[in-house]
Amino acid sequence: MKRNLIMFFTVLGFILNAQLIKTKRGIVSLDGIHVAKITSKSGEYTFMDLKETPIFTMQFVDKSIVDSVRDSYVKLNRVYNREKTLDMDYISPSAFSGDEKSAVYTCIKALKIIDERGINIKNLDEVFKNMPKRKLDAKTKEAYTIRTKIDKLNITVNNVGEILSNGVPVGYFTNLPVSFGSEDTISDKTFVDIEMYDAKSKLVGKYSTTTKRITTAGGKVFTLYREMSGRASILKFPTYKALAERMAILDPNFIKIKEKVEVGEVVKDGVEKEKK
Repeated sequence: MKRNLIMFFTVLGFILNAQLIKTKRGIVSLDGIHVAKITSKSGEYTFMDLKETPIFTMQFVDKSIVDSVRDSYVKLNRVYNREKTLDMDYISPSAFSGDEKSAVYTCIKALKIIDERGINIKNLDEVFKNMPKRKLDAKTKEAYTIRTKIDKLNITVNNVGEILSNGVPVGYFTNLPVSFGSEDTISDKTFVDIEMYDAKSKLVGKYSTTTKRITTAGGKVFTLYREMSGRASILKFPTYKALAERMAILDPNFIKIKEKVEVGEVVKDGVEKEKK
């Protein structure tokens, strides 16, 4: 009985202390008191005081880092100083993130830059002075590390299927679908695997268009672009560039990261390319 009473009064305390947050017709209210105004345009929310003076903006970002890993966060800007932008985590009161309710909820509950007196300029200044650190999970951190390596490689695929790193040929694709050259995505399903070779015509790995799996010559397997639902949905078909990038990560010997990329001449079908 005593334990039940403690639990009852604990829950009652939460209920009594819970703030009622409402946003209706662009007016943000706390416990029935108007505290701020909000407008939105192209996914960016502008927060104003009750005199409609713009104070700061919040924009939701949902981007692909690498393959199927995505990162969602907000960009916070002061209206009078657009040069300084803060990338921050946000919280959502429901399963639907990245909407007006999430923007308001984050400002009140997480950042505390809106309270019962209105927009709290002192707290807003503090946020920009001491930016809260983002809380990234291990998978997202790893994806950013991979992204950094990939960016250094600067991989591109030209219109004949050659793979280049920082403008230098490092390999090529074979068994390309009919659509290659007209599309940058691999959308044609074929029972013949797309193969990748390095600059010396050594097989690096294969990609199956039916299973969306990369298999390296060394036996590593990776599935590209698993379909997901909701806000985290991703492209159904991978690009040739994404395929080459992932192979470079799976097989570090394919393209080695150095101050500048060093590879031999591309040999295709046993014939060395003519030097220009």
